Amino acid sequence: MAQPGAEPGLPPVIGIIGGSGIYEIDGLQNAEWRRMVSSFGEPSDALLFGELDGQRLVFLPRHGRGHKVPPTNLNFRANIDAMKRAGVTEILSLSAVGSLREDLPPGHFVVVNQFIDRTFARQKSFFGPGMVAHVSMADPVCGRLGDHLEAAAGELGLPCHRGGTYMVMEGPQFSTRAESELYRSWGCDVIGMTNMPVAKLAREAEICYATVAMVTDYDCWHDGHDDVTVDQVVQTLLANADKARALIKQVVPKLAVRDALCDRGCHRALDAAVITQAEARDPEVMARLDAVAGRVL
Repeated sequence: MAQPGAEPGLPPVIGIIGGSGIYEIDGLQNAEWRRMVSSFGEPSDALLFGELDGQRLVFLPRHGRGHKVPPTNLNFRANIDAMKRAGVTEILSLSAVGSLREDLPPGHFVVVNQFIDRTFARQKSFFGPGMVAHVSMADPVCGRLGDHLEAAAGELGLPCHRGGTYMVMEGPQFSTRAESELYRSWGCDVIGMTNMPVAKLAREAEICYATVAMVTDYDCWHDGHDDVTVDQVVQTLLANADKARALIKQVVPKLAVRDALCDRGCHRALDAAVITQAEARDPEVMARLDAVAGRVL
């Protein structure tokens, strides 16, 4: 059986992970919600399939419609597995973050290029006993997607910074002042709760991945601003949603033009990653990995 994924000569399928307001894009055609079955459990919600100017898009509400699933309880593996089964080859993630830098104020976008993963209660790999694999995470996001996002933001005149380190905390509580200052001393630029282990899982699934961090607040380190509250985050997030939709519409035509596989190696990340010898592989584990790793198994 043919496996989902990027193949030379086939058009890309762009996945979008974000909040409820992100997928309400003018011009989205043939929109249809579909439940996807994953061998890793239930995804956050059904997926919204549609087309924008002929380009296939697949949207996933990260927390489910109505924001009903907290960060730690997201089934990250099911979400990425479902998108892979839907044929997604590139993922753009848009997420709210707090800023750890004075020059990244609320309303600013950051095209992240690095992560520090401080989460501890999440399943972080599709692989495990019976099938071991180690993918490279030196460059955890796709630079090609980042280039297109930066260009699209510039064309729209959006306040956008290219490059930055995203500190991923467990949550659901916001940081203490001591934690916030610690992360600043580490050189982190923004802080959030959702982009790990997604970036790791997308790499294992051989899907290009990039994230746009949308600043909603200054966390709690900034003496000149009130401590972060949910109301503050939501107000800024709603304002950012308009910018996010405009960014998606601007970047989609750029991503639609890809005649070959990603030149950064994302679509072939498993070529040298699986270490378990064929005779030692667990058939049940292999069956669960039919979409994620079927190309190499």
